[in-house]
Amino acid sequence: MKRGFYWIMAAQFFSSLADNALLIASIALLVQLEAPSWMTPLLKFFFTVSYVLLAPFVGAFADSLQKGRVMFVTNIVKLGGLLLMLVSVHPLLAYGVVGLGAAAYSPAKYGILTELLPPQQLVAANGWIEGTTVGSIILGTVLGGFLVSKAAGGFLLGLPLLSHLGIATVAEAALAVIAFVYVIAALCNLKIPDTGARYPHQTAHPGKQLIEFLHCTKVLWTDKLGQISMAVTTLFWGAGATLQFIVIKWAEYALGLDLSKAATLQATVAFGVAAGAMWAATRVPLKRSLNVLPVGMGMGILCMLLSLYTRNEVPDMQLAIGQVHLPLYLLLAGVFMVAIGAMAGYFVVPMNALLQHRGYVLLSAGHSIAVQNFNENVSVLAMLSMYALLIKFDLSIQWIIGLFGAFVVANMWLVMRWNARNMRERDWTQIIGEPRHDAGR
Repeated sequence: MKRGFYWIMAAQFFSSLADNALLIASIALLVQLEAPSWMTPLLKFFFTVSYVLLAPFVGAFADSLQKGRVMFVTNIVKLGGLLLMLVSVHPLLAYGVVGLGAAAYSPAKYGILTELLPPQQLVAANGWIEGTTVGSIILGTVLGGFLVSKAAGGFLLGLPLLSHLGIATVAEAALAVIAFVYVIAALCNLKIPDTGARYPHQTAHPGKQLIEFLHCTKVLWTDKLGQISMAVTTLFWGAGATLQFIVIKWAEYALGLDLSKAATLQATVAFGVAAGAMWAATRVPLKRSLNVLPVGMGMGILCMLLSLYTRNEVPDMQLAIGQVHLPLYLLLAGVFMVAIGAMAGYFVVPMNALLQHRGYVLLSAGHSIAVQNFNENVSVLAMLSMYALLIKFDLSIQWIIGLFGAFVVANMWLVMRWNARNMRERDWTQIIGEPRHDAGR
């Protein structure tokens, strides 16, 4: 891999680390404000809505500038959203500003890969990026859980610097630490090299941008390979965002864990995704990416089995792992989480690489990622809204997990049938082609 790729990885790691720690800190802030429980998944809703509303415009923005500079500017916007929380802006609105930065960051982050690397390295590069991202999700979730714990909060609030800044609660102290991580990410962005890729002049007219975006969306959804990979990644990101909150709620109900410990358990899902992503990066070439579709059904089946699991079903005993003693019920729950994450990582990385390549061949880096973000985040909004409604109507978390798993299984089965029909109609040799950066113009 080229040296610039490692700076992209570093920037992505610290930015994602801060994003995920901030989510836990924002949940703690809602708890501090005594907000109703159905408001918690709306954090992700407000974060994600920017991806949907700005999708027609962020692709052109990402293609109009050097992508490392785009990533720097958007990281500063994320930092601004965090600072709004510190000055008592409601967490939902402030987290929405963070989402604004993230929406503009994403096309540059993924688009630069197709500019920097040849198609043959895209699955491996996506494996490394997803592995790095998921590693940051693990550490960010654990970091967020640690920062909102009483022990860490007490230490941070005792620091003279934070007291001089007027920070008086555990959640606010966590936000101050996370702000420093965003600064590190922004500095890494400045080291990302210019790839030399240049695109035709990007129109600043919103109406023309919207028309072009609609055309790009049609191009990807009518492509035989693009539509399958788009359908899978759309389902994955909607399910993954919802699973973040389901795990926290399930850990409270089935295992009796508080927010700090539930966040650590949530991180084991991300650990599994990292392992699955890295395995896919070494085992699945781009031309065989569609072979992983059945693994998505397996993930849904495991989620359905998880709905039957509680600590009361397991003998009350401790297991020693080195110097650490873990209850058996917690260890088995961790195994469930890792397995679900590994299946998710293994099937989504090849799909993501395939979609990126088809988008780059048919459109351009920024425009194709913007279309991908729009579709994936419409799915996130829809699934989070349904989850919030189910919580508001007091449906048992066990029923929610069971329905969630069944939904994933049913949709993956439909996608596999759809792909089988497409495979009868398309020559696989068409997967690799030369980019058409004039598409839609």
